[in-house]
Amino acid sequence: MSDDIPEPDRIAGAPHPRETAALHGQDAAQDAFLSVARGGRLHHGWMLTGPRGVGKATLAWRIARWMIAGQPEGDAGLYIDPDQPAFRRVASLGEPRVLLCRRPWDEKTKKLRKQITVEEVRKLKSFFNMSAADGGWRVAIVDAMDDLNIPAQNALLKILEEPPEKVLFLMVCHQPGRLLPTIRSRCRELRLGALDAASLGSAMMDAGYAPDADTQALTSLSGGSAGEAVRLIADEGLVLYGNLIAILSAAPRMDRMLMTRVADGCAGRGAEERYDLTVRLIALLLNRLSRTGATGQPPVEAVEGEAATLRRLAPTPFAAQQWAELAQTTSARIDHGRLVNLDPAQVILDTFLAIDATARRQIQ
Repeated sequence: MSDDIPEPDRIAGAPHPRETAALHGQDAAQDAFLSVARGGRLHHGWMLTGPRGVGKATLAWRIARWMIAGQPEGDAGLYIDPDQPAFRRVASLGEPRVLLCRRPWDEKTKKLRKQITVEEVRKLKSFFNMSAADGGWRVAIVDAMDDLNIPAQNALLKILEEPPEKVLFLMVCHQPGRLLPTIRSRCRELRLGALDAASLGSAMMDAGYAPDADTQALTSLSGGSAGEAVRLIADEGLVLYGNLIAILSAAPRMDRMLMTRVADGCAGRGAEERYDLTVRLIALLLNRLSRTGATGQPPVEAVEGEAATLRRLAPTPFAAQQWAELAQTTSARIDHGRLVNLDPAQVILDTFLAIDATARRQIQ
């Protein structure tokens, strides 16, 4: 892919998973795959599931390199040295036995398409119809399955039903429940869990980020996702979350000027990523409010004053239910706003007002 075209499976500012040699905190998933592969029972379709940003794509590329390198034995597991030719070919997308399926670039709109189309899946069929020159394995990586539209899912299902010999599908999937049940039934699941603080810190160091004193806050807000933690750092997410807590701390009379400033930051050309981050953090905040009311304890504090604010506004299980209901209605309202192209700033302002109204009911 040209350097001028963004890659849909790369987090801005971080190495691509195919360029990453190390995988942190996912020994159980690696060992599970190795056990099956070395036991001679290698299934053709593997669905790598778990939260976003915990290493699913990194593991997929690690498996692909190991397969292409001839499945070497030894204590290194799936590790292939970056200096080896197989690593370099795969990293450059120059390995003819590995094919990547992802959201394509639209030359007409000069944007990435929002879905993986059936045309992209048909490239997999053509790829598998060609025999590997050395008679070895061929590997297809789909990143991510969540992006497949229904025609593309049906086309992939046909390939999975009658796979060629010595082919391996590695399918990154964030929400497998949204896929066709027939696809899920034809794949083995390899589940990756959230990263602990130590694994998250080491993964971020490898990506070129040093969270240092922010590690605890990033672990709490990212849910153990290195990808999300990198996005939070790159987009000043901790500062934004601090602003959200500052707004919420004044509820039920939230600061209109601060609300407007945060909302205005989501509007205009080039603010799409800021809007997406703001939406994600508001959803996270509502979830943390609900959990506080349900359990009686706030999560690990991400910014100063958060715990006290969450306790004050979510003192009971009944409050937890109201915050959970608001989270659902807010998500639906935001999705509708995207469909009909509502002004992002107004959507965020309306969301703040709904939060303020719900807060008023908790302290009456």
